[in-house]
Amino acid sequence: MAKHLIKVASVAPKLNKESVVVVALTEKNSKLTAISNLVALGLTAEHDLGRLGAKNSPDAITRVPGPNGSIIALVGGLEPGNLDSIRHAGGAIGRTLSEFRQVYLDISVRDEAEATALLEGYAIGHYSYDTYKSSAKKLPAQNCTLLTKVKVKPATITRVEVLSNAVHDTRDLVSMPANDLYPQSFVSAVNKLVRGAKITVTVLDEKKLAAGGFGGLLGVGKGSVRPPRLVKLEYKPTGAKFKLALVGKGITYDTGGLSLKPAASMLGMKYDMTGAATILNAIIAIARLKVKVHTTAYLCLAENMPSGTATRPGDVIKVRNGKTIEVTNTDAEGRLVLADGLALASEAHPDLIVDVATLTGAQRIALGARYAGLMGDDKAVQTVLKAAKTAGELAWHMPMPDELRSLMNSDIADLQNAKVGNTAGGMLFGGIFLREFIGKKSANSNQTIDWAHLDIAGPADNDGAGYGYIPKGASGSYVRTLITIAEQCAK
Repeated sequence: MAKHLIKVASVAPKLNKESVVVVALTEKNSKLTAISNLVALGLTAEHDLGRLGAKNSPDAITRVPGPNGSIIALVGGLEPGNLDSIRHAGGAIGRTLSEFRQVYLDISVRDEAEATALLEGYAIGHYSYDTYKSSAKKLPAQNCTLLTKVKVKPATITRVEVLSNAVHDTRDLVSMPANDLYPQSFVSAVNKLVRGAKITVTVLDEKKLAAGGFGGLLGVGKGSVRPPRLVKLEYKPTGAKFKLALVGKGITYDTGGLSLKPAASMLGMKYDMTGAATILNAIIAIARLKVKVHTTAYLCLAENMPSGTATRPGDVIKVRNGKTIEVTNTDAEGRLVLADGLALASEAHPDLIVDVATLTGAQRIALGARYAGLMGDDKAVQTVLKAAKTAGELAWHMPMPDELRSLMNSDIADLQNAKVGNTAGGMLFGGIFLREFIGKKSANSNQTIDWAHLDIAGPADNDGAGYGYIPKGASGSYVRTLITIAEQCAK
């Protein structure tokens, strides 16, 4: 993780060869110009910076010589009032200018919201993962100073730091190879990350899972020499009136089990624990920000491997809520571990359950690499959509057609986990399956708990070039959406 320190100042700095000043491009009369605010850079409206190769795009940052050996960086694409464009540009700055020890953002912001978006984008974008590179050049600790006369509260800076650290920690976990990250070592990572946060951690090992009737986790994990784990994290602030439950898929490696994936499809399957990493760092950030929402996270951790002890297609398992499942496809394993997690979460009767998972390849086919598929109850879906919009993350509401439910019918069990040979609506099938494990609002209620499902199979991993605050590889997406959900539910 790249280290940074964020500050706000209203006084022009002294520049040197280790500093870069970032200014925003504007387009007037078909000419690209950049007017600095607080730093005397000698830029005037007469300069046509387009002749230097500058482009009015947030991902195309152009460098030109500045005073005293410094660099002037020109960034485009900032639209006043459009927080997404400002956050995106800030991310490109952090991602592209990471080698400098001092970054000055001499960019005009009109209010604290725009300042926050710029700094948040920068902090999330300023990231590197080089743990396994023997010749990696460590990025320097970087000071980033926003030059503005706009008042920015210290609490705002703190929130930016907490959010960016949560995103970075998620990326770090997701980027780890499966030989180092497996259910037991994931638990060790949890214990390390929660230090200093007021979070209670409970770990269920394979014996406790068996005693508790967690047949989904046990069924998926029984093919591996590394047994499954269920980790419960609870943050319970005094005076909290809203109960939020987060459930995350944590398949630390997915071979498909005995329904073995082709070799090419197995690449990248270390990412199948992204849901668990996302909710883990979300609840840590919620606790560090002291959000007044009673938040509980359930990490469903298992390794899906083929062996002589692995679950076979056609086997029947019983999950936490007593329902039996005929496992027709061992590569549809994420929904089995989530079934246990959702059932357990329901037992506490929270006000809202949100599960996060890299659940289906069909999600990526349907929505591409940048949108998450969102399903669930209308109220819960609207809650997530509102939070995602605020956070600047992309989610698309998908239907849950009633006619797909019949595809889950089994001749010998309550339901089956996949309809082998039927590829239509694969993402929707996954969401409808999960709905079967959402409990009632109370012991005496006929209404189910408000629930939303985020399928992040596409946006979890950026396999193309970096853009905005998203690097190549693990994106860390939707951590901020979950934090924002908690903040909005606290109001």
